[in-house]
Amino acid sequence: MSHPAIVKDNVAVITGGASGIGFAAAIAFARAEMKVCIADVDETRLAEAATKLSSVTVAANVMTLAVDVGKVESMTELERAVRERFGGTDILMNNAGIQPGSTLFGEPDNWQRIIDVNMWGIINGSRIFAPNMIARGRCGLIINTGSKQGITTPPGDPAYNVSKAGVKAFTEALQHELRNTKDCRVTAHLLIPGFVFTGLTAKGRTEKPASAWTPEQTVDFMLARLEGGDFYILCPDNDVPRALDEKRMLWAVGDIVENRPPLSRWHPDYADAFKKFVEAE
Repeated sequence: MSHPAIVKDNVAVITGGASGIGFAAAIAFARAEMKVCIADVDETRLAEAATKLSSVTVAANVMTLAVDVGKVESMTELERAVRERFGGTDILMNNAGIQPGSTLFGEPDNWQRIIDVNMWGIINGSRIFAPNMIARGRCGLIINTGSKQGITTPPGDPAYNVSKAGVKAFTEALQHELRNTKDCRVTAHLLIPGFVFTGLTAKGRTEKPASAWTPEQTVDFMLARLEGGDFYILCPDNDVPRALDEKRMLWAVGDIVENRPPLSRWHPDYADAFKKFVEAE
């Protein structure tokens, strides 16, 4: 049995839907005979994705729109267009994301764009779509794509970490708001992928590393955990046991509780302590 929102003729909207995890989700929803709208900034990829989607569902159930998720007016137009075409939205997957790399004192425009897409895209999507989703009075889902880096915040890409940490905090607040809204049947969920081989992570590689999941594996896991009612959908990696992910996250929180230096996991004075922590039963 799938989640009650994933049923024939319900409507799914996926940002960043022309490739990677977003497109894999679009295919899965289309195969469930849902009506699907994929939004992306790249019109060429949108056209290619629409053609592929039409091979698994009827063309009338496929909609595309070029959207800049960081702009309120663009997301407002997306929500309006979906209502006009399909009558409303049952599943919103705020998945659009970029990871061009960043340095702490790098170009401010780079920082602005990363935060606009990765964090404001999710805030905009949720705030613009949720009211009409709630008003439909039907079971609905808002799935926001976060990252393990938004929880453990490893050094090396601070703008990305900041954006994904914001996604975590926002999605937690969103679910709290939804569950305290009278007659609301919409729930929010935080998708936390592991290492997934997509255009975002390929970095010039043409073959999937053995340690990475495919987008399809990630979506299959997401759908199973949605059925199970999980809010935090923490995806494992092929070479990293879930227990190790949990230890890394607990250590990150422990920096505050134990008054350690920030990012102590990468501090030479704490290397042995972290190793013992990970190895402890």
